[in-house]
Amino acid sequence: MRVNSKRAAMEMTMGTMVTIVLLVTVLILGLVFVRTIFSSAKGAIDLTDQQLRNEIAKIFSEESKIAIFPGTRFIEIKQEDTDGVGLGIRNRLQGVAGTSTFSYEVIVSDPDLQRKCGVSEGSVINWIVTGRSENNIPIPSGDFSSQKVLFEIPSGSPLCTIRFRVNVDVEGTAYATDFFDLKVK
Repeated sequence: MRVNSKRAAMEMTMGTMVTIVLLVTVLILGLVFVRTIFSSAKGAIDLTDQQLRNEIAKIFSEESKIAIFPGTRFIEIKQEDTDGVGLGIRNRLQGVAGTSTFSYEVIVSDPDLQRKCGVSEGSVINWIVTGRSENNIPIPSGDFSSQKVLFEIPSGSPLCTIRFRVNVDVEGTAYATDFFDLKVK
């Protein structure tokens, strides 16, 4: 009787351990899956031009002239990494048929930057490696154009959050403005 009792206890212990191992494996796979989903939706650097255009099209509201991807207008970039934001400009000019010529510029819009982060505006602007400004962007009436603004954060950069502003002009006249925040990790 005692031998059967020990065998039953041993089988129950083995079954419990197998169940625990399977549950831990499923939990780890679930966490990896969720992490992959959320990390892939953060930046614009890995998106093709068509994917970026599709994401920006989703963000545009009925009356908006500018859309910034990600829609949260917040990106986090680690030191020595490259990532960026997507920028969409929609031609919503009234009474103008055909194509109009747009331009944009990304500027630092953080008045306490030197005190808050210990870095100059010029240094921060140099983090933008592509897409700081662009001129002569032809956009047909009702359509939009999408661009990428890429940042490369150098090693030793301060760990802080900085606000940037995007100013859009159409044929030399102010058209629209919007902002996004960059957090250096």
